[in-house]
Amino acid sequence: MGSKIAELLNKTATKIILAIVLGFIVGALALAGAGYDPVASYAMMFTSIFSSPQNMIQVLILTTPNILTGLSVAFAFKTGLFNIGGEGQYLMGAIAAVIVGGVFNLPPVINVLVIILAAVIAAGLYGALAGFLKARFGIHEVITTIMLNWIALYFNNYLISVPGIGLKNTQYSFPIQQRAWTNVLSGWKTSSQGQVYLAAHPTLNTILLGTDINYGIIIAIVVALLISFLLYRTTFGYQIRAVGLNKDAAEGAGIKVKKNIVMTMFIAGGLSGVAGALQMTGTAPHALVTLATQPGYGFNGITVALMANSSPIGCIFTALLLSGLQFGGSTIQMNLGAPSEVVNIMIGVIVFFVAVASMFTMISERLKRRRIKVAD
Repeated sequence: MGSKIAELLNKTATKIILAIVLGFIVGALALAGAGYDPVASYAMMFTSIFSSPQNMIQVLILTTPNILTGLSVAFAFKTGLFNIGGEGQYLMGAIAAVIVGGVFNLPPVINVLVIILAAVIAAGLYGALAGFLKARFGIHEVITTIMLNWIALYFNNYLISVPGIGLKNTQYSFPIQQRAWTNVLSGWKTSSQGQVYLAAHPTLNTILLGTDINYGIIIAIVVALLISFLLYRTTFGYQIRAVGLNKDAAEGAGIKVKKNIVMTMFIAGGLSGVAGALQMTGTAPHALVTLATQPGYGFNGITVALMANSSPIGCIFTALLLSGLQFGGSTIQMNLGAPSEVVNIMIGVIVFFVAVASMFTMISERLKRRRIKVAD
């Protein structure tokens, strides 16, 4: 029995599940300490998500950028880099998407592909700049990406003040043309035929007209699968992981470390850029908006990647968990008056225990030693 427990504790999936369970326990203690019923709060949190198709769609919409920014951070982790610049890269992708999507009026599918490509290039180059500074001058990527986050935010706000880009007397830029929207049945649902059909189907009407349901979640999952293939089934992916495991050994084996650092940050930036593009094409107002602070998706990506232990496939599920907790956390405050900050406590605890997952390995080793001692 002890050997099975020890073996189970050594598995990555077990460590992540235990970290999540501990996060919920600490969250329950925080709720109880504040005078709220943890069981009722958690019940409200989860039932609110599944109480209506509209709420489930909202969680999926929130999950889309979280998957992609999580992939961005996870991909950089594989080369030993900490891409904390997802915020800025997301914004650069959004800016490129709006400018290209607002100017060009190509056939729908081609339009979306061109927008995503523009976002990948813009955000990728923005990420590659931090990679170049790291490779060429040894400047730590955490410092450069934090600074680049703020530059991107103020650049976003500046563009909205530029005549021809910003709409007069508003806080918005011009929108992406409707032909480039990734919303499900965006043209049909506003047509007279669509309105008549939806009026006879209230549930579908609520989903299509009451939410920004779009194809972004499908694209994000496909991207996660492609990144997993790139990392574990290609020579380039092997080189990236080799650099992350031991930079000196990789260089000794003939791998171009500096080139891989720049390329990794380009791809990481591009992934966050795709998140920005899909938000612009898939959610209202389909335009840039003046920001007082960072949108938050890049920092969500750090949490997603850490909880997934930098697994591209794992990012899909941890992004869904994070999005569900964020959505559910807002409902317990509205309906029960319980502080939504308890969700942030839970997330922090989960990340903490994932970060110190070696603790579970230590417990496993101790169980193994005790079993050997008893056998002797």
